[in-house]
Amino acid sequence: MPPSNEEAKEATGAPKATVPANPKFPKETYLQWYEQMQLMRKFEEKAGQLYGQQKIKGFCHLYIGQEACVAGAVSALTKDDKWITAYRDHAHPLALGTSPNAIMAELFAKATGCSKGKGGSMHIFDKEVNFMGGHGIVGGQVPLGAGIAFSEKYNKTGNLCICYMGDGAVRQGALHEAFNMAMLWKLPVIFVIENNGYAMGTAVQRSSNVTELYTLGESYDMPSFPVNAMNVEDVHEAVAQAAERARAGEGPTLLEFKTYRYKGHSMSDPAKYRTKEELEDYRSRDSIEAVRHTILTNNMATEDDLNAIDEQIKAAVNESVEFAETSPYPTADELYKDVYVQQDYPYIRD
Repeated sequence: MPPSNEEAKEATGAPKATVPANPKFPKETYLQWYEQMQLMRKFEEKAGQLYGQQKIKGFCHLYIGQEACVAGAVSALTKDDKWITAYRDHAHPLALGTSPNAIMAELFAKATGCSKGKGGSMHIFDKEVNFMGGHGIVGGQVPLGAGIAFSEKYNKTGNLCICYMGDGAVRQGALHEAFNMAMLWKLPVIFVIENNGYAMGTAVQRSSNVTELYTLGESYDMPSFPVNAMNVEDVHEAVAQAAERARAGEGPTLLEFKTYRYKGHSMSDPAKYRTKEELEDYRSRDSIEAVRHTILTNNMATEDDLNAIDEQIKAAVNESVEFAETSPYPTADELYKDVYVQQDYPYIRD
């Protein structure tokens, strides 16, 4: 049986999107957020359509509803900071500047994809924008994020790593090992739990005695905070404060982004564990619409200006589909490439 509305609210804990009476940031920031979040949304909606047409195969995990989790963090960090996440990984590189063409081609398993068609939906990488990839092992990216942060500290770069995970990943033992080591060595890492309330389909309160997930960091004396991640301003402010601590040598921060995913865990998930009323309740207070409202009510742009942005994004997404469809598949010899850094590593091919 799906949860009642009251159970659902307890499960997700995600606050609704809010519109500030007075903008906290310059209009350029709001316009950047709007453009980035709309690109994520429209790209993901198109990916969902293409999956239904069987043009995208395998797994496909969409980010629709969670866009503020990424947009607010991008504006709070620098282009030299490193990013890593789990397998719901299309939105992050889009916001960082990876070409939609390269991501869509990867979803189509084409050679022109950002992982040369060999990673697919769950393994998007782009070194050029410091996106260290989507990772298919639940929680597997958490110690990797700590390791990336160790590298930044060791090399005295002044940069940090932001490491995203889903609420289901907090059950993994590697997370606790990584938290302990990150605090012990004061590594410059921001751990982010994207808590959409259901993990792969089970409400948080039905799978964990601890439902305020940010408190897990407190056992390591890690600064840990809940964040209304349906509000892009709140995300920006929380990440900016965590980044300041990291760059000052004060070590990691754990942020629990309380958010909401409009789609199921993957395209094969009918999401019967929640009610239609709950879903529509969150849709009615969408984070993108909140930013749009802020822009319009504060005369930062006109309806025509925003419609023009929407048209540009629609064209870019359509172009990415055409690019993906007309690109070639990888050749057979690609199977033996990118396996080892050492190009002449001796291994058997027969």
